[in-house]
Amino acid sequence: MSNIAEKIAYLVSQKGGRAFYVGGFVRDKILGIENKDMDIEVHGVKPEVLREILSEVGEPISYGSSFGVYSLKGYDIDIAMPRKEHATGKGHRDFEVFVDPFIGTAEAARRRDFTMNAVMEDVLTGELVDPFGGKQDLEKGIIRHIDSDTFVEDPLRVLRGAQFASRFGFNIADDTSDLFRSMDLSALSRERVEDELKKALLKGKEPSVFFEVLRSADGLDVWFPEVKALIGIEQDPKFHPEGDVWTHTMEVLDRAARYRYKTKNPYAFMLLALTHDFGKAVTTEVVNGRIHAYDHETEGLPAIETFLRRITNESEVISYVLNMVPLHMKPNVVAASKSAVKVTNRMFDRAAAPEDLIYFAMSDKPVMSGDNPFTGDPEFLFERYELYGEIMSRPYVTGNDLIEKGLEPGEYFSDVLAYAHKLRLAGTEKESALKQTLAYARKRR
Repeated sequence: MSNIAEKIAYLVSQKGGRAFYVGGFVRDKILGIENKDMDIEVHGVKPEVLREILSEVGEPISYGSSFGVYSLKGYDIDIAMPRKEHATGKGHRDFEVFVDPFIGTAEAARRRDFTMNAVMEDVLTGELVDPFGGKQDLEKGIIRHIDSDTFVEDPLRVLRGAQFASRFGFNIADDTSDLFRSMDLSALSRERVEDELKKALLKGKEPSVFFEVLRSADGLDVWFPEVKALIGIEQDPKFHPEGDVWTHTMEVLDRAARYRYKTKNPYAFMLLALTHDFGKAVTTEVVNGRIHAYDHETEGLPAIETFLRRITNESEVISYVLNMVPLHMKPNVVAASKSAVKVTNRMFDRAAAPEDLIYFAMSDKPVMSGDNPFTGDPEFLFERYELYGEIMSRPYVTGNDLIEKGLEPGEYFSDVLAYAHKLRLAGTEKESALKQTLAYARKRR
C-alpha cells in the first residue's frame, strides 16, 4: 500500500505539491497500532491535476467533485484535497464544503476534531507537520479539541471523543469536556451513533469508558436513556458489593471485552453485556429488608427491544440479545447446583449462541461474598457444552421417521416432534426415542 502512496506523492511533487498521510493512520502509527485504512491529503495542486495523477497510477473513483475525495479501485486508500466545512444546520449532512488545495497545512488540519487526529506526515520525507501539538497530546494520553468555534458544529464529536477514550485509555481535556456538555446529540443519525458505539464496544480496551464519558457530558439522555436509568438502582450488597446497577453493568462490559472475539457475534455479545440488567430499573424493590429484582431478566425485554431498535437495524443482533437476556443468569445457577445433563442441554438448546452464554456467565460472574453460592464454574459449563454437542450429533428422531411409521402430519404433529426433541436432549438413544414418541403420538390422537 505504501508503494502506491509514494508513487502518488512523487507525481504530486513533480507538479509542485505535497502529499501527506493524515488522520487515524498517522495517529495509530505514532501509537504503534496497525491501521490498514490509509488516508492521504494532497496539497498544492488543482483538482483536475490530482485526477490526472490518479489516472496515471490506477482507476480513480470520485466521492463527489465538490468534496475532492477519491479512492483507487483495488486499493484500500482514500485521497482527498484540503477543504473547509461550514455548518448550515444541526444534521450530519448540513455542511457546506469548499475544496481549497492551497489553504495550507495548518488551516487544513484545523477542520479536524482532535489534536491527535490533526498530525500529518509527509509521504516522501516522513516529516511530521503538527500545528496543534497532537503528538504531545498523544504522548500524554489527552484528547483535546482543536477549535472551540468549529468543534461544536458536529455533535458526533462527543461520541467520537468517548470512543477514543475507551479505545486508547486517554483522558478528555477539561475544556473539551466543557464543550461536550454544550452539544445537542438529538440531530445525529442512528447510523453515525451506532458506528461510534460499535467502535467502543468492539475496539475499546474498557468499553465502560465510552458511557462514563457520556455520563459526565450529560450525553446519555437522547440515545442511551435505558443505560442512564441504571444509575442509582441499588442491588443486594451480598451479591453485588460493587454498588448500583450502573457500576455492575460497566464492570460486566469490561470483563466481556476479554471474551468478545471468542463469540459467535461479538457486537451482539457486547450489547448483551450492556443490556442484560435493564429490567432492574423497573423491578427492583425491597422485600423484608432485602433488595430484589424478581424477573428482571424478562421484565426488561420491552426496554431492551426499544433501545436496540433505536440504535440498530441488524435483525440478527436484535434477535440474539432478546434471546440471550432471559437466559443470562442460568449458567451460573446450573453450575452452582450441578444440574442434571438434561437441564444444561435444555439451557444450551434455547440459546441463540450457547457457547457465548458461558462467556457471558464468566463476564457476569457474581462476586465471592459471604455465603454467596453463585460464584460460577466455567469448567463445569464447558464440559457440559461439549457433552451437549456430542449428544446433538447422535442420530435422532425426525419427522420423516414418524411418517415412515405411519403418522400423518396434522395439528398434533409439532407437539409430537417437540416430545421427540425432549428425548433427544435427554440423551435417549434413537431406537428407544422412536418407540416412546410413537406411543406418545398414539395417546395424542
